[in-house]
Amino acid sequence: MNERQPLAIIGGGSWGTALSIVQAPRFPEVRLWVHDPSLAARMEQARENETYLPGLALPENVRVVNELAKATAAAGLIIGVMPSTHARTVYRELAEHVRPGMTFVSATKGLERQTWLRMSVVLREEMGPVPVAVLAGPGFAREVASGEPAALVIAAEEHAVAASVQESFAGPTFRVYTNTDPVGAEIGGALKNIIAIAAGVCQGLGLGNNTLAALITRGLAEITRLAVALGAQPQTMAGLAGLGDLVLTCNGSLSRNRRLGVGLAQGRTLKELLAETKMVAEGVESTDAAVVLAQQAGVDVPIISRMHAVLREGQSPREALRELMERSLKTE
Repeated sequence: MNERQPLAIIGGGSWGTALSIVQAPRFPEVRLWVHDPSLAARMEQARENETYLPGLALPENVRVVNELAKATAAAGLIIGVMPSTHARTVYRELAEHVRPGMTFVSATKGLERQTWLRMSVVLREEMGPVPVAVLAGPGFAREVASGEPAALVIAAEEHAVAASVQESFAGPTFRVYTNTDPVGAEIGGALKNIIAIAAGVCQGLGLGNNTLAALITRGLAEITRLAVALGAQPQTMAGLAGLGDLVLTCNGSLSRNRRLGVGLAQGRTLKELLAETKMVAEGVESTDAAVVLAQQAGVDVPIISRMHAVLREGQSPREALRELMERSLKTE
């Protein structure tokens, strides 16, 4: 990878902004594409993302833009960090600017609505046969942007693609491992958000560490069963993109999915909670996808199913927990 080429980051939310900050020392220039022209102008002037990551300054070589052509000009690496609901539209527009030698990295942790496709699949459908990798693993945006050590995974079917991105991205506080299982990395990244909502429900109901430990363990079992049925390698689920991301999102106070679960357990409605923030809780959409994919694959996902009932069918969190505990007894 030619590190003298600019880096383009498509998506100016908290994670996209954090990646621009942590990757700035690795590239001569970082172009951060922000969909909202008003926010882009404010960020460029104030040198801060006051909406999604307030209080953290953008480095001098981060340029905030609102045009995809400007973002991708002469860039060798393109990171997609837009919400899953907008990914196809953005990649379709981005396809006009593809040039030979570009490598694309999907950093969106979600699945496409209705098609339930992984983000790297959506990317390839719109962009054609370009080199694609997936960035996955445990990483809260604020902590990464603040320079706290983090370890993540770059997954690609071709090891050479993953290794090239790894070399470009790895830094003193940003350790990157390679993996050849993008299916596992993306499924793990999408489904852990559902279990995190359940973790928030447990907290909101006043339950303790025993319950949370059981939830994470059995949640990982569900994620692994479904991911393997969809073509993932089981060992991926025991690594950073599986267990690592799950532990972080279920325990961390910065998890928006966990906070959503807390609010639901306290009696607030999903509509009310989603209206309070501009940040996307990908676990809501992923729950719809996971239920359909599990049915198609014939995989039992009781925790995910109960979260779907809470989110979409109006079941009370306490009743969902009772049903989980009263399921027929079985071996682990």
